[in-house]
Amino acid sequence: MTAPGPPVPPPVSLAALRARYAGLVGAVLLAVAGYLGGALPDAPLGATPTSIWRAPDGPATLTCWLIGTMLLVGAWWSLREGAPSTRWAYVTAGLWALPLLVAPPMGSRDVYSYACQGWTYAHGVDPYTVGVAAAGCPWLDTVAPIWRDTPAPYGPVFMLLAALAVSLGGGLTGTIVALRVIAVAGLLLAALCLPGLARAAGVPARRAVWLALAGPLVGVHLVAGAHNDAVMLGLLLCGLLVVVRRPGRPAALLLAGALLGLAVTVKASAVVVVPFAVLAGMPGRYTVRALLRHCGWLAGGLLAALLVTSAVSGLGFGWVGGLTHSGDSEQWTSPPTAVGFVIDYAGALVGRDPQAVPVVRAVAVLLLAGVLVVLWWRAWQTLRGLNEVAAPEIARSRVARSRVALHGAAVALVATVVLSPVFHPWYATWPLALLALTAARTTWFVLPTAAAAFLALPDGTNLARVTKAPGALAMTALLLTVLVRTARRRPR
Repeated sequence: MTAPGPPVPPPVSLAALRARYAGLVGAVLLAVAGYLGGALPDAPLGATPTSIWRAPDGPATLTCWLIGTMLLVGAWWSLREGAPSTRWAYVTAGLWALPLLVAPPMGSRDVYSYACQGWTYAHGVDPYTVGVAAAGCPWLDTVAPIWRDTPAPYGPVFMLLAALAVSLGGGLTGTIVALRVIAVAGLLLAALCLPGLARAAGVPARRAVWLALAGPLVGVHLVAGAHNDAVMLGLLLCGLLVVVRRPGRPAALLLAGALLGLAVTVKASAVVVVPFAVLAGMPGRYTVRALLRHCGWLAGGLLAALLVTSAVSGLGFGWVGGLTHSGDSEQWTSPPTAVGFVIDYAGALVGRDPQAVPVVRAVAVLLLAGVLVVLWWRAWQTLRGLNEVAAPEIARSRVARSRVALHGAAVALVATVVLSPVFHPWYATWPLALLALTAARTTWFVLPTAAAAFLALPDGTNLARVTKAPGALAMTALLLTVLVRTARRRPR
């Protein structure tokens, strides 16, 4: 008798093949749009859709961008319940990323801010106290005017990486290439962690990989745009994988805390995941004593990462103050900002100037703090209910335990995105990866993510900037509709 061979993968459906190559065509069209009118160093700043259309290559740029985005979004959407296999999802996501990997920056000009902040730090100037204009960055003309005089809002780990990119790249082009390599490395780290997290949460890896890596925001903003969110996500998922694979072990908790701390020192928004990581790292009964013990190990690793990176960079904790400038941009895509706009518009009708935007934003931040506490408490109470599980069943309940903790972290990131003072399209990638691992239904988060892909033009023009009034009214109406429907739902 012959030994059985390896299992034969199921045949790929015609619909899946169509999705793969439709998305590839879309990615190629987006790359073409990038070369015609992307966020190039000499591209005019402050453009509008009208001014882009009137440019020599404007019609071709906008046409390629619109059709390419529609194809990429449609292909991703069509397989939102899962790709044919995990390997198929990896290959397809890689195919879609290739054209964007060699395209110019597109979707925003933040990568030029990274380059100038890295240049500032590499030349011995504190980027948390001096803007890139005052520091004398030679590439200042490529930076959006709103970010030329503001301190860097990123942590010391990213400042070290940005300075490394400047040292390796030499000139502006080399620096941009190095920053893109760093972003892709973050995505590769996330890709390595997704199957393990999917197994821990009891969901198909083929769905998690597809939703997290093949989305249009990933290719346009994390690959082509080289946003540092890719590095944050890689470190975040790696830290969570360590706690779910080695729960309760002090060494693993220390390592996970250090990885999460590194994620925080790239972008501070990663900190909302830490309390849920503590829950994911508890292997036995959920008691207060066990919580404090595991929290201590994880917090020790996190604090060590914060202290070491702040000391190694020589910048201390000055980056914390720079976080206040991340909300300098006012756009209706942030629900609190949209509500503030509407209040100001209503006040103008009666001859008043309420200046409501900063007030509503402050209220939203306080509300976010309360929401995060409630989310963690609900996860804790749910997990404490598993204390009644008999000892032989604890191993079986590990999937449920991990899923509760990871889903809590995902919803915490959703709340952070929704209630933050500012929202950019690539912020939707924060909760996307964890929702792909835990959410039973996908439409409710895939649909807004797909819509966000249409907000930014190739040259970095944000459509929210030129649709301020109608966008604010629409966002406020949507927010009220969601609140009313939520209030009418019966508690489950």
